[in-house]
Amino acid sequence: MSTVAKTGFEKKGFGATLWDWMTTVDHKKIGIMYLLGGGFFFILGGIEALFIRWQLLKPQNDFVTAGTFNDLLTMHGTTMIFLAAMPMLFGFMNAIVPLQIGARDVAFPFLNSLGFWLFMLGGLFLNASWLFGQVPDAGWTSYASLSLASDGHGIDFYAIGLQIAGAGTLMAGINFLVTIINMRAPGMTYMRMPLFTWTTFIASAMILFAFPPLTVGLFFLTFDRMFGGAFFDPALGGNTIIWEHIFWIFGHPEVYILILPAFGIFSEIFATFSRKRLFGYASMVFATVLIGFLGFMVWAHHMFTVGLGPTANAIFAVATMAIAVPTGVKIFNWLLTIWGGSIKVTTPMLYALGFIPSFVMGGVTGVMQGSAPLDYQLHDSYFIVAHFHYVIVGGVVLGILAGTHYWWPKMFGTMLSETLGKITFFFFFVGFHMTFFIQHWLGFWGMPRRVWTYMDGQGWNVANAISTVGAISMGIGILVLIINAIMTTVKNEPVANDAWEDGRTLEWALPSPPPFYNFPQTPLVRGLDTVWIEKQEGNEKMYTPAEPLKDIHMPNGSILPFVMTLGLVIAGFGAMFRLEHTWGLPVLIGGIALVFLAMALRSVRDDHGFYVPKHLIAEDQQKYEEGGHR
Repeated sequence: MSTVAKTGFEKKGFGATLWDWMTTVDHKKIGIMYLLGGGFFFILGGIEALFIRWQLLKPQNDFVTAGTFNDLLTMHGTTMIFLAAMPMLFGFMNAIVPLQIGARDVAFPFLNSLGFWLFMLGGLFLNASWLFGQVPDAGWTSYASLSLASDGHGIDFYAIGLQIAGAGTLMAGINFLVTIINMRAPGMTYMRMPLFTWTTFIASAMILFAFPPLTVGLFFLTFDRMFGGAFFDPALGGNTIIWEHIFWIFGHPEVYILILPAFGIFSEIFATFSRKRLFGYASMVFATVLIGFLGFMVWAHHMFTVGLGPTANAIFAVATMAIAVPTGVKIFNWLLTIWGGSIKVTTPMLYALGFIPSFVMGGVTGVMQGSAPLDYQLHDSYFIVAHFHYVIVGGVVLGILAGTHYWWPKMFGTMLSETLGKITFFFFFVGFHMTFFIQHWLGFWGMPRRVWTYMDGQGWNVANAISTVGAISMGIGILVLIINAIMTTVKNEPVANDAWEDGRTLEWALPSPPPFYNFPQTPLVRGLDTVWIEKQEGNEKMYTPAEPLKDIHMPNGSILPFVMTLGLVIAGFGAMFRLEHTWGLPVLIGGIALVFLAMALRSVRDDHGFYVPKHLIAEDQQKYEEGGHR
């Protein structure tokens, strides 16, 4: 085993070569890549949303055709849920959770890299459907009655792309579970873990149980469409309703897989900028666990209208209302954290303050939908669109934007402009409510969702125009954020370890950005909000070492995760076109061979990583303490 530090000991940041980024297994770099990849798909999904809203700006608009509208609607939902929201949250999990628990990296760095490339190339595979002119058109839920009848390869792109990307998500979930269970610093008991780490832990456990049903459903759909299966086709003895059960057994826990990490982000922000400990820490932890448990017991409230019967509907109605209780506990704890605090109104805090009323509105309309008789009236109306977006945008997206501003200095070593940040907040927050608040009334007034156009004189014109203007405002907000990020990166003005001056958790004890080995010495955790404790006792280092300075073992980078994923993507194209083109079958076989070749190479290659000598670590720390910016 090598005892010499490899190249890469110095922090390279954006100056790193393309090869460094393609082969990295450093959790911080992978976190940045998740944020950039998810951000790319977020912009793509946002453009699709703007096209949808522009088409609905006025009655009988002909901006896009009916078929293109179905394509846009399907790809917007699929992209935002699977390729934007979840990966960007994984970006924060990767960049921050190992730092918060005092770890050097995640438990399985190689799998971490593989998970990223599966997401990224799976997402590009799905969006390649635009280039082929065969785009998924059965809605983001891809109900079997529609997806089996869809012509072309659009649904095949959907099924194969999501299987590839979903495998990466499952790997990430397992990785975070093992990391948090096994790699916490000495003294960090479960009840001393930061709330963001707790929500990551519960969301990862939910991924472990929620994603296999989706994988099974997508395999069934692939076999039905490509190999003559009969799982969902009633004419061959199948059952389309089974797809709905399989999808929503994944789909409703997925809502909580997304929202729980956002809850964790807001918990960190409220405590930091109220300058006090999070109120009711233990109850917050148990509420998180209870949400994770109950999240698997409510899936059929999406299916009140399919004819399950009054008994099943009643059971799922009760479970739906019950899950509002632990969520309410969290809301009151956040309010009581703010109460009496010395509040600093920063950009992240603005998002946190705006989140509470926005998410409560989404939650209240969700409890309303938990009443089956009302759901019968509002099902498939724009009320559902409004409710869903108040939960996802008012909860998850506001959380992502808050986390971006909050942890940017820790991840990149520079501070986003607070002025531009507040401008982004204004345009996005006002635009969000303009877009979706009025849609509740559109639902009450009878406008069905997923309609391409509508007739004049139904009372929907003004509401749709307001909604479209709001969507444009949200787009302006995101554009300002992009400008902010570019300007900040160009200026490259360094910030201190504790960039916000009131940090409470371990990541704020490290330089910004942290060295690739994170902590020179594993920290000793002496209580909840451990950095706050150290600062109160006058410890300038902001953490107490639990071990003497010694050589640090780190993993080597590898190109094999990218190669494995590339093989799967190649095989996916071959499988789709094997019957139409002579090159299809050889491409399928070649792609699978590439995957197995890379797996075999990984198995036989003796790669035990490398050691960073302690004298180099000591020199690095001395340079930093003398004022050198890493």
